This record gives sequence, C-alpha cells and structure tokens, in this order.
Amino acid sequence: MNLKTRIGQLRLLAIAEGISYLMFALTMPLKYGYDIVLPNRIVGMLHGILFLMYCLWVVIVAYQKKWSLGITLIGLAASLFPFATFVFDAKVLKKNS
Repeated sequence: MNLKTRIGQLRLLAIAEGISYLMFALTMPLKYGYDIVLPNRIVGMLHGILFLMYCLWVVIVAYQKKWSLGITLIGLAASLFPFATFVFDAKVLKKNS
C-alpha cells in the first residue's frame, strides 16, 4: 500500500473507517448496558472524522481515476455497512493501486 498515492491513502482510510465502525460493537454495550459513555464518544468522534475523510477521498479518487458513477456510489455506500469498506478495498481498490 503506497501512501504517497491517493488510492493508497483511500485504501488506508477504508481499513481505518471499517475498524472504527466495528469498534461500535464494543462501545455500544458499554454505553447502553453499563452507562459508560466516554468510549462511545471517542469512537464516535473518530468514526465521524474517518467517515467524512473516506467519503471525500472516494470522490477525489473517482474523479482522478475516472470511475463510473456506479463504482463511485458503491464506494460511498460501502461506508454505511459493516465490513463493506474491507470488501470494497479488496475488490476495487487493491486492483486499481
């Protein structure tokens, strides 16, 4: 993964965003089951920043690589489902890097 390229940066963001999304599986039970809110606030803020950066980078890379609207929308939609950014990385980003 070459972080000097936009697609390499997007691959890193896809993985980081996916991990931050999955971290909610740990922090939600703490928040709602044990009334410990701080971990969820931290993960929520981190996830929000990574989500926005990922979406911005998808649009930038889509423009740079002249992706079709369909691939671009799939890349954006991947941020909405657990594990989907990992799949998008493996199926699309890894092949284009």
